[in-house]
Amino acid sequence: MAQWKCSVCGYIFDETIGDPKAGIAKGTPFETLPDTWTCPVCGAGKEAFRKMSADDIHAGSVTTVSDVMVAELVAWGVNIVFGLPGTSSLGLVEAIRKNPEIRYFVVRHEENAAFAASAYHKLTGNIAACLTIAGPGATNLATGLYDAKEDHASVLSLNGQVEAQYTGPGGVQEIDQDAFFRPVTVYNNTIYEKNLAILLLTRALRYAKIERGVAQISVPNDIQKQPLDTRFCTRESCLCGPDILPSDELIKTASVTINNAKKPVILAGWGSYPDGQKVLALAEKIKAPILTTFRAKGVLPEDNPWVVGILGNVGSPHARNLVNEADLIITLGVGFSKFTNVPMEKSFVQVDIDPLKLGKNRQTISLWGNCSHVLPKLISLLPEQDERGIQKRLAAIKKEWDLQRDNEADSSATPLRPPFIMKVLSDVIPSDAVISLDVGENQWWFGRNFRMKQQRFAMSGYLASMGFGLPGAIAAKIAYPGRTVFCITGDGGFSMAMADFVTAVKYNLPIVVVVLNNHQLGMIQVEQMMEHYPNFATDLLNPDFARYAEVCGGIGIRVSRPDELKPALLTAMSHRVPVIIDVETDPKRF
Repeated sequence: MAQWKCSVCGYIFDETIGDPKAGIAKGTPFETLPDTWTCPVCGAGKEAFRKMSADDIHAGSVTTVSDVMVAELVAWGVNIVFGLPGTSSLGLVEAIRKNPEIRYFVVRHEENAAFAASAYHKLTGNIAACLTIAGPGATNLATGLYDAKEDHASVLSLNGQVEAQYTGPGGVQEIDQDAFFRPVTVYNNTIYEKNLAILLLTRALRYAKIERGVAQISVPNDIQKQPLDTRFCTRESCLCGPDILPSDELIKTASVTINNAKKPVILAGWGSYPDGQKVLALAEKIKAPILTTFRAKGVLPEDNPWVVGILGNVGSPHARNLVNEADLIITLGVGFSKFTNVPMEKSFVQVDIDPLKLGKNRQTISLWGNCSHVLPKLISLLPEQDERGIQKRLAAIKKEWDLQRDNEADSSATPLRPPFIMKVLSDVIPSDAVISLDVGENQWWFGRNFRMKQQRFAMSGYLASMGFGLPGAIAAKIAYPGRTVFCITGDGGFSMAMADFVTAVKYNLPIVVVVLNNHQLGMIQVEQMMEHYPNFATDLLNPDFARYAEVCGGIGIRVSRPDELKPALLTAMSHRVPVIIDVETDPKRF
């Protein structure tokens, strides 16, 4: 049985398949087709078809470059792929279709694919991949991949590329992808020789894991479909994870410094997020309050007596007072964002896995290593400290801060006030839920007024990109299908990504999207006020988000009165389909 290719559009007539839509049975020779038969894609006649040679045919029984690459991804534990298929990636897409151990989630915009992949790593520590076409598919990934770069999330970006013989001026959807991705990636390459495919793919995965960033591989369309015998391939392997410890002598020096401090404060950052109990053990032993960065919110339940809350512009004044009074700050995986505003004149004991973040000043004792390994050794060298009345002071501080936030949560105001919304969310969202947080005014209120229990949450940290919330929630539900997943977003951020609500419906991902709908780019409005500009260009004309949910196949609930919010949240969590709760919100601050 032969295959014939249309010289106009490239459609292939396979004699083993026939043309069922035209009533052409399997096994029908091309020469016997009626003269009236035309290409089912472009309508060209039989004369436009040419018989394909054996070298042109990539039969399903042949193991292709794409098949081998996808199998290698699975072997490395990469089994989630987000993206959009297209001409220059069809070989890779077909390989995913044939492999039952990997799933391809098709989104409506590639930026959301990259955000979802970034969120997946932030929430699980595992790599997810993006798979898109050359040119616009690749460029659309940029914002989401930059989020992964800035927050050190390991992501693999696989991109189709035009066939090698077509590269050059006049190529359609062809850009220099190596140059385009260079500023975003820790590893970046194009596979121009099929025998190097596995070597370059495994090298990319190594870099993504070890360098904690984005690795990009472009695969030309023709290379994807070529047969590949793995006996002629080389590959690289990778450490399970870097286990780094400073010297015993340096840890001992740090323990002496901590022991001599009169007012130590612990500042827990994202790098300590998996080690909340070790952070607590340190606090209990040296009797020091625990502050966190925004990204580390929830490293421990916020009702823990040692946890004061966030240090930074969404934190409490009490947290700022404690750090200003401190004679030593113990930073654990802290990125030193300007929004945390750590006082740099202080003495530090600094633990971080990134050596470039160490040594913030001359009074710093730098401990290069994982918090999970450093903290037990450090704690073992520290004597139990006297309580020194700190617990009584912390209890008073926490009570005063809770009372202030309770007073802000006006349960009678309409439209609903953000402090009230966050209080109800704090009460209702289950302790094992996963929260994807968007950027904007809603983020400010979440950081300040939401009270974390044991929930896990992710956000766009250093890039601070609006639109992260919805794709992050989609990734969260894929990662944790048995948990309740919330997206907390504003009307501005949600409208940037809202097309992919249908993706949640399509893949039966029952997430709850809470839209704080104040008809404003609220954070920009505040920034204009702070800089004494008149309010301008921040008003939003919004659709009915609840009705939008319904037409997408989900459920929509509108909330305009305070007494409607809690029932709406409870109802949303009971449904097995995605839900949008459109909450009419007041843009005023307090």
